[in-house]
Amino acid sequence: MGVSLKDIAKLAGVSLATVSNVVNGYRPVGAATRERVQRAIDQLGYVPNLSARHLRNGRTGIIALAIPELDNPYFAELAGFAIRQARESGFTLLIDYTNGDRESELTLAEGFREQIIDGLVLSPVGLTREEILNRRSSTPLVLIGESIYDVPHHHIAIDNLAASHAAVQHLVSLDRRRIAFAGAHPDAERQPAHLRLRGYQEALAAAGLPSDPRLVASTAHFVRSDGYAAMRTLLELPEPPDAVFAYNDLIAIGAMRAIIEAGLRIPEDIAVIGFDDIEDGRFSTPTLTTISPDKERIGTLAVSSLIAQVLGEPAGPPRDVQPAFRLVTRESTLGRR
Repeated sequence: MGVSLKDIAKLAGVSLATVSNVVNGYRPVGAATRERVQRAIDQLGYVPNLSARHLRNGRTGIIALAIPELDNPYFAELAGFAIRQARESGFTLLIDYTNGDRESELTLAEGFREQIIDGLVLSPVGLTREEILNRRSSTPLVLIGESIYDVPHHHIAIDNLAASHAAVQHLVSLDRRRIAFAGAHPDAERQPAHLRLRGYQEALAAAGLPSDPRLVASTAHFVRSDGYAAMRTLLELPEPPDAVFAYNDLIAIGAMRAIIEAGLRIPEDIAVIGFDDIEDGRFSTPTLTTISPDKERIGTLAVSSLIAQVLGEPAGPPRDVQPAFRLVTRESTLGRR
């Protein structure tokens, strides 16, 4: 037989209602009484049955995080923070994978698996604003990622324009004048690639530098091989760039490989800056300068906002939240110090 609340109440010398209030956090309990109940809990080894508690409240205790990429370290790190926050809140987090496919995202947004999940954190790539506005599911939804939607749901994303400005301004401060952008995607008007390209172009204009379309390299995807191929194309120009701002760290790492293979030096010949601050960049050769989003806050805030909706707590009107970012300077722009 497992330990019951009655057993705890008997050992602590308090009422069953008091034990229930301590375990469930329903009402304030005096510090001395709470401590006595907690000692009894620890002594008896009581473990709350979260599944039963959720079922009594009409919930499953499971929420989902849907991400477009499984093999991107950025999303792996983000998911880790989200899992921790869910666990601390007494929920289980289910990871779903969309591959950035619009149909997969639409299926999830429309309530697929709504019988087994209480809410969804979604990082959409292909969904349109209208599809999110017209979703039929009542399952609580929080959006993450830098796509712009302007919809009545909490949306948590950093300011891509400001972050891109910071990246380019750093390169300009190092007297780089032919700054390339690797990772453009012509079909992504509302997506991060478009926003980061726009920020790059605006920063060049602010610095009084021309925007040369030949220095903008498009990629089909956003992985290392795409960065490698984009950099090889840029190196074939009559006047190659002296710096590269990459859409993400994976593209930057691929670009650095192409630069080194060409017999050029980083950063002496070409400086490189990425975006995401994944762990790979801290151990690459050279180490990678990057824009570092606050992944912990993004993951934590997304899950806590979703759980507040699931529990019916007052969460205020839907809002766009922009967690902080910072420029992390390393060897790929500053050299060895």
